Amino acid sequence: MRTLDSNAVLNVLGISDMVLFKGNEVTIRVPKEPSRDLERDLVQDGMRALGITVKKSAVYPKLETKDFYRYGVLLEIKSIRLEGDIYLIDIRALEKVRVEQFFEGGGILTASYSVTADVEDMSGGPYEEMLKHIKKLVREISTYFKGSEPFLNYVEDIHDIELLSGLLLQYLNVSLDEKQRIFETRTYSEKGLKLIDALIKQRESFAFQKEMSEKFSQEANKNYRKAFLREQLKAIQEELNEDLPEGAGKKDYQALIDDSLMPEDVKKVARDELAKLDGLSPQSAERNVVANYLDLLIALPWGGFKAKEIDLEAARDVLDADHYGLKEVKDRIIQHLAVLKLKKEKQGSILLLVGPPGTGKTSLGKSIAKALDRPYVRISLGGVRDEAEVRGHRRTYVAALPGRIIQGMKKAGQTNPIFVLDEIDKLQVGYGGDPASALLEVLDPEQNNTFADHYLEVPYDLSDVFFIATANSLRTIPGPLLDRMEVIEISSYTNTEKLHIAEEHLVPDVLEDHGLTKDQLQITDEAIETVIDAYTREAGVRGLKRQLATIARVASEKIVLNQVPLPYVVNENMLLDVLGRPLARHDRVGENNAVGVATGLAWTPVGGEILFIEGSFMPGNGQLILTGKLGDVMKESARISLSLVRSRLAFRSPEFEFNKKDLHIHVPSGATPKDGPSAGVALFSAIASLILGRKIPSDVAMTGEVTLRGSVLPVGGIKEKIIAAHRAGVKKVLIPEENIKDLEDVPEEVRNALEFVEVNRIETVLKELFDIDLPGAEQMAGAAFNPLENTF
Repeated sequence: MRTLDSNAVLNVLGISDMVLFKGNEVTIRVPKEPSRDLERDLVQDGMRALGITVKKSAVYPKLETKDFYRYGVLLEIKSIRLEGDIYLIDIRALEKVRVEQFFEGGGILTASYSVTADVEDMSGGPYEEMLKHIKKLVREISTYFKGSEPFLNYVEDIHDIELLSGLLLQYLNVSLDEKQRIFETRTYSEKGLKLIDALIKQRESFAFQKEMSEKFSQEANKNYRKAFLREQLKAIQEELNEDLPEGAGKKDYQALIDDSLMPEDVKKVARDELAKLDGLSPQSAERNVVANYLDLLIALPWGGFKAKEIDLEAARDVLDADHYGLKEVKDRIIQHLAVLKLKKEKQGSILLLVGPPGTGKTSLGKSIAKALDRPYVRISLGGVRDEAEVRGHRRTYVAALPGRIIQGMKKAGQTNPIFVLDEIDKLQVGYGGDPASALLEVLDPEQNNTFADHYLEVPYDLSDVFFIATANSLRTIPGPLLDRMEVIEISSYTNTEKLHIAEEHLVPDVLEDHGLTKDQLQITDEAIETVIDAYTREAGVRGLKRQLATIARVASEKIVLNQVPLPYVVNENMLLDVLGRPLARHDRVGENNAVGVATGLAWTPVGGEILFIEGSFMPGNGQLILTGKLGDVMKESARISLSLVRSRLAFRSPEFEFNKKDLHIHVPSGATPKDGPSAGVALFSAIASLILGRKIPSDVAMTGEVTLRGSVLPVGGIKEKIIAAHRAGVKKVLIPEENIKDLEDVPEEVRNALEFVEVNRIETVLKELFDIDLPGAEQMAGAAFNPLENTF
C-alpha cells in the first residue's frame, strides 16, 4: 500500500447505483443545492473530488456519512455544466482510495483519504491465463446478444484486471453490495476469482432463460398449430355435415330441445342459451360453459317415465332373498310400498333407515330398487360441509358443476329412481354453508317438485324420486330435517341371525372373492358361532366377513401348496391357529355372587352386555363414592337408590348407622363410559344386599329405572339386553312391567331359555330377590316409625 496526500480533504460526490473502478470514465448527475456552489468548490480543490458509492438510494442533500461505503475512488473532474437544477459532471477515476474520516459543515460533506493500490500477487503466465478465462466467459455471454462484436474487441484490448472488472461489472446483473465487495478486494487473484464467479452465474442465468424461452415458444407454436388445425377441421365438418351419418358432426341443439320433454318455461331458457351460444366466437371461453349447460338440460330426465306396477309379493321375495331377518323392517318397507301402489300419482317417498354400522341399511336401498325395477343412485354425504355439494355452484364460477342431486338424476336417466342419501347423520357445517339446510327442500314433498339447483337455475321436479337416507344415529340430524323423513330403526343382529347371514350370504361371497368352491373349503357352524362370539364385537356383520376372509386366505395358501386334503374343513378347534387369540370378551355370570353385587343389563351400539354393580360400606361420614366412569344420569340413579334404601329398609336394620358409613359403588370396565337410568333397579338391589347382608342369586339379572317413590319405569334396548343375558348364562331376568310387550322382538329360542319376572315396584324386586315383604309407600307414609320396637 502507498499513501498520497494523506492529510488532503476533498469534497465527496455520492455515486448512485454503480461502483467505479480505476480508469472508469462516466458522467454523473448531482442535484444543485441552493446553499452551495458546487462548481466553485470543485475548482478550488483543483478539479479533484472523492467518488464514494452510496449504499442505498437517498435524496440529495440528505446523504449522511452512514450512507456511504468506506472505499471509493479519487476523481478527476474533466468538465462540469449546469442544466436546469442538475449538474452533469464528466469524471475519470484515478485511484482507489480509503476514506479516513468524514467531515460535515455548512451542509457540505468532505473527507480525508488515503490512496490504496491492489497487491499484484499475480504476473506473467497465471495473470494472462486469468485474463484469458475472463474474456472467454465474456464471449460466451455475448452469444446471447446481437451486435456485441465492438464490445468484444474493446474487451480484448484491455490487459488490466482492475480496469476490466470496472468495465464488466457495469453490465452484470449483480447486486451493489457484491460489486463493492469485488472492488474492495486487495489482491489481483481474489478480484479475478470473484469476477469469474459473477460471470459464470450470469452465463448460467442467460442459458436458463434461453432454454425456458425456447420451451415456451415451442409450446406456444404447438398450441397455435393445434388451434389452427382444429378450426380448419371444424370448417370441413360443417361443410360436410349434411353428408355425415346421423349423430355425427355438430349437435343440432334446436332439434334436441324441441324433442325433449322439458316444460315450456325450461325450453324457453334453453332456447335463450342456444341463441347466446350461436352469437359467441368459437374462441370464446364462455362458449364451453353455455354448451355444457345445454348438454345438461338435454341429458336430464324431464318426465314421461311411467312407474312399473308394484308387486308386493315379488318385493317381499327380493327383500327376503337379499337379507335374513329384519322382519319388522321388511314389514314397514312393504307397507310403504303398498301405500305407493294405492297412490298411483307421485311415486316419491322419503325413508330414513337408522341403525348400527354393518346392518344392511345401504343394501336395503339396493334391494328396494331391484324390487321396484327402478334405477339405483347413491351419494355419500359423510363429511360434506359445503352447501354447493347439494345445490351446485353458480355458473359464474370457473369450473362450476351442478349439485350431487342433479348429477344423480342425470346418471339415473329417469325421474323416479331410488336415491340413497348415505350417512346423512355425518353432514358437517363449514364455511361453504350448511348442507343439511339445503337438503330441507330436497326432502320436503311440498317443495321438492320445484327444486332449485344453483347451476341449473330452473325448477326441477323431484316429487317422483324415492329417497332413502341412512344414518347410524338420530342425535346429529337437525330436527327440521328429521321431521321430513319416516324413520325405520334397524337393530343389531343376534348371534343366531349372524349365523344364518354367514351361511346364506357371507361364506358364499367370501369363497367367490377368493376363487374357492364348497368342494375346496368348508367352515362348520360351530366355527362360525365361535368367530361371532369370540372374534367379533359388532352390531352388524362387517367384522364377521373380514374374519371369514382371513380364514379363506389361510385356506387358499394351504390348498395351493397341497398341504391339506380337499375339502379343507375348518372347525372351532382350528381357529386359534388360523385367527390367533380371541379379540372379543363377554362377561359371564359367576357361580356365587358376593354380598353387594348385582347383575345389570346394558345396551351398547354393538349389542347388549351384562353389567356388574359392586357395592361396599366402610367407616366414614355418610358419603356416596361412585367409580367406573359413570355419567350424570347414572350417578343420579345411584343417589335415588340410596335414598330409597334408607327410607324403606332402615327399620330392617336399625343398628346400621348410615351417617357413620361411606358407601362405595363401582361398575367394572372403568375405562368404558356408562350412563343412563336403566341401571336403577340393579343399583338399588346391590345397596339393599349390603344393608340386609344377603346375596343376590348370580343367575338373576335386572334392568329398569327407579323413582324416588319406588316405581320401576320402562327402559329401551330390551332385545339386545335379553340376548346378552342369555349369552352370559343368566336364567332369570327382572324387567319393568311395561317392557313385557317388547319381548316379542326377542328371538324365540332366547325367550324360551329364560324366565321373566315383571316388576313395577321395588317391593316386588325385594320380594323376588330376598323374599322380603315390605309395606307399600302409602302405608309407610301414613304410619309412625318406632325405632325401639323396629316397627311402624
